[in-house]
Amino acid sequence: MIELKNVTKLYPGARALQNVSLQLPRGEIVGLFGENGAGKTTLMKSILGFINYNGQITLDGEPITRKNIAKLSFATSEHSFFPALNAGAHREFYAAHFETFSHKRFQGLMEFFNLPANKPVGSFSTGQKNQFEVILALSQGADYILMDEPFAGNDVFNREDFYRVLLGILEPHETVLLSTHLIEEVSDFIGRAILLNRGTVVGDVTASELEEQGKSLMDYVKETYRYRADRVSRALSDLTDGEV
Repeated sequence: MIELKNVTKLYPGARALQNVSLQLPRGEIVGLFGENGAGKTTLMKSILGFINYNGQITLDGEPITRKNIAKLSFATSEHSFFPALNAGAHREFYAAHFETFSHKRFQGLMEFFNLPANKPVGSFSTGQKNQFEVILALSQGADYILMDEPFAGNDVFNREDFYRVLLGILEPHETVLLSTHLIEEVSDFIGRAILLNRGTVVGDVTASELEEQGKSLMDYVKETYRYRADRVSRALSDLTDGEV
């Protein structure tokens, strides 16, 4: 389990996270939602130790260090691969550094996305680069897979098919934390939703709880963020008032 206790991150003139406390047990697919600047990426980078923070984050009860960091993997649209190397060279590199690397999963996902094995990854399209980033994260053999807007630049059919594949290949001990703005698209694939607003957790609900309440995920999101249905009509009225 990943556990965060009172995690706070301050940037000059801004508070990115404020007293965030969460538990992420094994075997969950969790959606992480919030507006731009809500703290989603900062939360993930804090877990990975990419940035300093105040508070405590533990992995299976231990601080996250070089000894256990391989239990975590990360797929980000910022990309973390070697652009001059091809996919095959990445496969060899990961296999040499991660004992739990899955050649079967890597090959299967390469075929699923129809990515070339011998071209430098830097020559891939944006969508292909993001797909390859996901492949590496899922093949590493990590227990906790963090994905930050992993499918920017991919068409809806590729995304929906991948979510189905993801559900089919995940092992019971694997947890996915998925940050995305595509709430309705992933609502049928996640088991839990965490909502951030200005660095604070404002919502945390499971799919079963929503079902019991008779609510959709989008209903819950709009209710939590107090979305105003008349927002557009009011804006148009204000913008056009008095025009001739």
